[in-house]
Amino acid sequence: MSELYHECGVAAVYHLPGPEISPLCPEQGPEEVSRLLPRMLLDIQNRGQLAAGVTTFDPTRDQLIDTHKDIGTVAEVFRLSHRGKAESLMREYSGRAGIGHVRYATCGKDDRSYAQPFERHHLQKHKWFSFAFNGQLANYAELRDKLLADDDHHLARETDTEIVMHEISREYSGDKRLRLIEVMRNVSQRFDGAYSLVMLNSLGDMMVARDPLGIKPLCYAKEGPLFAAASESVALINLGFKPESVKSLAPGHAITIEGGEFKIEQFAPSPRRAHCFFEWIYFANVASTLDERSVYLSRTALGVELARIERAAGRVPIDENTIVVPVPDTSKAAADSMAYELGIPSREGLIRNRYAGRTFIEGGGGRQKKAESKYTPLREVLEGKRVFLVEDSIVRSTTMRVLLRRIREQGGAKEIHVRVACPPIIAPCFYGIDMSTIDELFAPKFLHGGSLSDEVQAEMAKELEADSLRYLPVESIARSIARPPEQLCQACITGEYPTPCGQQLYELALEQVGKTNGARTYESVRS
Repeated sequence: MSELYHECGVAAVYHLPGPEISPLCPEQGPEEVSRLLPRMLLDIQNRGQLAAGVTTFDPTRDQLIDTHKDIGTVAEVFRLSHRGKAESLMREYSGRAGIGHVRYATCGKDDRSYAQPFERHHLQKHKWFSFAFNGQLANYAELRDKLLADDDHHLARETDTEIVMHEISREYSGDKRLRLIEVMRNVSQRFDGAYSLVMLNSLGDMMVARDPLGIKPLCYAKEGPLFAAASESVALINLGFKPESVKSLAPGHAITIEGGEFKIEQFAPSPRRAHCFFEWIYFANVASTLDERSVYLSRTALGVELARIERAAGRVPIDENTIVVPVPDTSKAAADSMAYELGIPSREGLIRNRYAGRTFIEGGGGRQKKAESKYTPLREVLEGKRVFLVEDSIVRSTTMRVLLRRIREQGGAKEIHVRVACPPIIAPCFYGIDMSTIDELFAPKFLHGGSLSDEVQAEMAKELEADSLRYLPVESIARSIARPPEQLCQACITGEYPTPCGQQLYELALEQVGKTNGARTYESVRS
């Protein structure tokens, strides 16, 4: 599913005051705990490769909080391949607290000014802050237009990140001296959408917050004086935190560190859970555990579902010439599990070139050419075989078409049967995944609002030039994640959104079918 990208990931680290030195960072000491951030960001690099950055706090610097960010991967931005330059950056931005971010854009441009964290300077310390967030506001257009209704206001960027910054700033207008939890309580009443947010001010106060529905993941751990948080648990485990110390932050809750005091408080009611199911299916690192459910176990359960449906259908012969091939890398757990259940081999018939570049940077024909260079079929594995090709999802179908052609022509496969470990994507995402119009999606033009029948899947297979195609049904997702369906956001496979503005945008997207001209739905809204 290399056509689909998440918006970003966040991280935070803080060495709490006191004489104690954390055993997790004894070499650095309290004043250099920010050195852990690039390491954490590397572990969540899967969530965004367009830009990266950090803001750190050091009360002995003129720049009490200071931000380093740029376009590129974590290794590029922090010069990790050059020891001297990396060490120089670590010394310049050392501090006892810091926040970090990796980005892929679902809105806004691909330049440095859109990289996060966003820092807002101010003469007064409590008003000088930096923040970063993972997610997207579904009511971005409404908030934007309200701000611009005043002729004296101007927005420099087309991104909801700037909107969030101004909404936080408004809470500090005049002589207000609100606690961070109060700021979050107030702004959350104006936000409709998904967000996991990290914030740091020049007093050295920090906040880590998760939206009231828990759409985006956020994990944290605290051992002794060291606190850390990240979008995924893998970043905390690899720092050395014990697995039992790593927890998911409850929706509508925030962790604050003010005056050195650590607190977990609720800032908004959480009427329900709506965890993004795609985190388990595709986005998250397979080594992560999100909201007490292992990503790896969820993906292996998807493979069991695929095998169960395959056995029930019984239409494709399974013999010594039948193999399962995953589309690297995130389909591997599901493919291996499916093969095990069916009693046939799972083989790496596609080898991914990890240095082919980032396909999302180029649109149109560029994406197709990148897909061609990204995967190499192994003829030694594929020739003369009946192949079950397992993929996470089909979104736009560009990559799938390329793969099918190359597996058949260069790999010499006899048959290719596509098995998708996800239901059809029928609706856009307005919470931080790069798909916002119905026209760009593969499935809706075949379903026409109807159900997924054998006939429809046969028509899809013919269009893709596959021998057959089969998706998982919607009910397989909740079973695999081991969560009740009402605790998941499944809007992109059901058309039912967990927030009012998300549902309104879907109605607008339906009206715009055939009229989008490439514009994202939320970019065309004017309230």
